[in-house]
Amino acid sequence: MKRKYIVPIIILCACTGTMQSWAQTKYSLEDCKQMAVENNRTIKNSRLEIEAAKQTKKSAFTNYFPKVSATGMGFRFNNPLLEYNMPGGNLPVYDGNPANLPAATQFAYFPGISLSLLDKATIGAVTAVQPVFAGGRIVTGNKLARLGVNVNNSRLILSKSEVLLQTEEQYWLIVSLNEKLKTLHMVEMLLDTVYKQADNAYRAGLINRNDVMKVSIKQSEMKMNQLKLENGIKLATMAFSQYIGLAYDSTMVLSDTLIISQNPYEVYLDADQAVLNREEYKLLQKSVEAEELQTRLKIGEYLPEVGVGVGAVYYDYDFSNNKGTSNTMVFASVKIPISDWWGASHDIKEKKYKEQIARNNSQNNTELLLLQIQKAWNELNEAYKQIDVAHETMVQAEENLRINSDNYENGIVNISDMLEAQAMLQQTKDDLTDARSGYRIKFVTYLQVTGRY
Repeated sequence: MKRKYIVPIIILCACTGTMQSWAQTKYSLEDCKQMAVENNRTIKNSRLEIEAAKQTKKSAFTNYFPKVSATGMGFRFNNPLLEYNMPGGNLPVYDGNPANLPAATQFAYFPGISLSLLDKATIGAVTAVQPVFAGGRIVTGNKLARLGVNVNNSRLILSKSEVLLQTEEQYWLIVSLNEKLKTLHMVEMLLDTVYKQADNAYRAGLINRNDVMKVSIKQSEMKMNQLKLENGIKLATMAFSQYIGLAYDSTMVLSDTLIISQNPYEVYLDADQAVLNREEYKLLQKSVEAEELQTRLKIGEYLPEVGVGVGAVYYDYDFSNNKGTSNTMVFASVKIPISDWWGASHDIKEKKYKEQIARNNSQNNTELLLLQIQKAWNELNEAYKQIDVAHETMVQAEENLRINSDNYENGIVNISDMLEAQAMLQQTKDDLTDARSGYRIKFVTYLQVTGRY
């Protein structure tokens, strides 16, 4: 190629690379986590559960206030409830002396009377009852309602934590796959160089055609692996986009790298202290509290209920003048469940047993949380040490490839040894990528199980 064409081509390539860079859409890990929290449907449902629990709490608070009710009734009978007929006739005139009635000489005519009462009427009543004592059920119900809000808040925190962890896992999976793709491209470039050397040696009669075919087969294998890897990256990116609520974009670039900046001891936390930070632990304590409150509610059902109230009644039927009339009243009520205490003793014992079950479950699951924290710490340390081992192995593989390259050029080793050294380098680089991405995931997992994520 003539030199005068070299510079324009370099400039064109640089411009093309710049335009590709501009066309790319870059997302940091924090960007993706924020989108996941905002768009994840599980978190949205958790927020709705909190709002529902708040409404239940407000509803329970209304039990402290008087209960106002209104009743209306109208009726009409086929026959009046009260019917009275008095026949007419002559009635003796009473002069004030009872002794003269049997022999009365003066009479007054009475035409008779017929009465029909209560054939139809309309009644309306309004009452307001203020509970004075309800066996503690109102207070306990409000405590349960507040506990429900707290439980749903803890569940929201757990949902966020799980979503963030899943986001990190998928994020670092895509980053590690892209790193492996870079390694594959590096190996392909090495294979291209080896192929040229082998082809030149074959043309010079230094090696046979079989050695060239070995390199060619290896190149075809690399191309197939590249296709599989690119398809894997595309599928992983599509799944990741769906998870964080983002439309799939083929130009998406994840900007964070696998560079490790923190060692495990920077985030170590004693397990006994860490378990207190766990929302799961808080939920276990709340489950015990909920059972205790349920027991109080059950006891309250068998205690006396006392209430006071006022009322007003309106009748549209009056015995004297057939006109509507109204009346008011004040009252007090006491309800004492006497016969229910027979069954109550068994119901309360049942609740006490459930309280103890909740305490046992809380203790057992707390111990499991401690084991989980210790397990996460062990795995984090192992993952950190695995990076050093993988890095040392990769350095040895690079040195091995360098020695084999020199020996191959000097005719000391054959092309199979050269290809094996390249494959070993690729594998060790992939192992280092896996070790770094694994450490990233173990790192956030440890933060999660210690209640800090």
